[in-house]
Amino acid sequence: MAGSTPARLKVILGENNIEKLTLPNGIPESLEDLLGTIKTTFGLKDILRLQYMDQDFGNDFFNLNSTTELQNLGTIKVIHQQTNPPLISDLQSTSSLSISFESDDGASGASNDTIIVSSPESVSSRTQQWPEDFAIPQFSYDTELQLERGNTEYRVSQKMLTLSSRMLSDILKRVAEEIYRYKAYPEDAHFCTAAEALIKRHPCLKEPGSFNGCYGWKQRLKYKMANYRTQLKLQGCPELCVNSLKSKATTDTYPAKKVKKPKRSEANFYPSFPTGETLDSMEKVRLELLTEIGIRDNERVIENKMANTFAYRRHEVVNQEPSIQELKDRWPALFTQKEINTEFQRLMAVPLEGKFMAQLDMHSSQLIKVIRAKGGATRQKIANIMDTLDQTVDINHRRECVLKALTIFLGEDADGLIKEYLDCGADDVQRDLGQVTMAVFVIRKEGEGLQDPPADIGIVIEGVEVLHELTSVASACALLLGTICIRINQDQGH
Repeated sequence: MAGSTPARLKVILGENNIEKLTLPNGIPESLEDLLGTIKTTFGLKDILRLQYMDQDFGNDFFNLNSTTELQNLGTIKVIHQQTNPPLISDLQSTSSLSISFESDDGASGASNDTIIVSSPESVSSRTQQWPEDFAIPQFSYDTELQLERGNTEYRVSQKMLTLSSRMLSDILKRVAEEIYRYKAYPEDAHFCTAAEALIKRHPCLKEPGSFNGCYGWKQRLKYKMANYRTQLKLQGCPELCVNSLKSKATTDTYPAKKVKKPKRSEANFYPSFPTGETLDSMEKVRLELLTEIGIRDNERVIENKMANTFAYRRHEVVNQEPSIQELKDRWPALFTQKEINTEFQRLMAVPLEGKFMAQLDMHSSQLIKVIRAKGGATRQKIANIMDTLDQTVDINHRRECVLKALTIFLGEDADGLIKEYLDCGADDVQRDLGQVTMAVFVIRKEGEGLQDPPADIGIVIEGVEVLHELTSVASACALLLGTICIRINQDQGH
């Protein structure tokens, strides 16, 4: 049943593919919120129908019409409903997800609010990072026929298939298109992965003279990908046109100077505007947002307009490289905890706080073991932190201790990342924060320790208070990371 008790989700994405997710506020009250959380977390775009396992009927699955039917340790199946006829390649993908709920009071954080990642009218954007297992796409019918025959013959006689120029062109084109779904500028490792997946799927394409059987395919894919980018640039793809000489300043009109491309795993580094939108129409929506944020109970309208203007903001960050104060003045609606999480999801195709907390919790026990083994001056510096860690059971306090101890273990000053102040000197605090490049600040009442809830937690970048009244230091660290990724272009840094 729906409630506020945290619940851990065991997500079965497919055979031998299991992920973890936690809902700190428990199972959502409404089916819409549950559906939105599942869509956002796993990057699903298809229309979904949920089913739940009913133990009273022999663990059969029934359509879920209300979250009140759910119980801890229950199981939900996510059914993909496609509005268009599926492609052959779509039939090879997993068609459902199974999710188990497990109660856990100290679990990793993830919002159960619906997050609007992109506008329904926007041009399709990337919804996930490079996959662990690169899937080779379906080729043309005649190519697939010849590959099937070649694979059969290879298993019998180890004979390689001789490719015609048409088959070679078809294979390279389709694989390049599949690569572009994840990366416009793939690295050498990505080409290796794609080439290895190709000969694994079609062993008749192995190269007998290659040390790994696919080195030649890797080189061909590199050249094909470069040609494919050229074709898309000629068609006006913004992600690629941004690096054309016409788009550069007069002082930077050199092909290799100030190349703007993802360098921090951004999935949607320079997205296209929504269909039918222009710079003028986007600026009009931005001005409307400045009015909308002053209206009460207007979150849904703001979320929709922020989603619709994502590409416009990315163009500003990449082209104009604004300061954090300029960005905050132009986009005040961006600087909330929920919007930072949503913007990071749009940019990276990865949930921010949920992923950060899950990874921190997963590695905490091993990190604590390694940190405790450290001797010398480091042990003395972290002694008080370790004592607090041993005395507290609150998950937020334990995460804070781990982050502080890890900072010292790595040879850094913990006060450089997490600055603590007393609330008795507000002017001094503001003056000091105004000189800080980036940090998390914690304001405590006099006489209170780490186990007491602080008066305020926030983050500051370039001397500007970006967020405050956050729930925990660990959450603030995650949001600091997210804000840096959203704000800083690859040519910027500190």
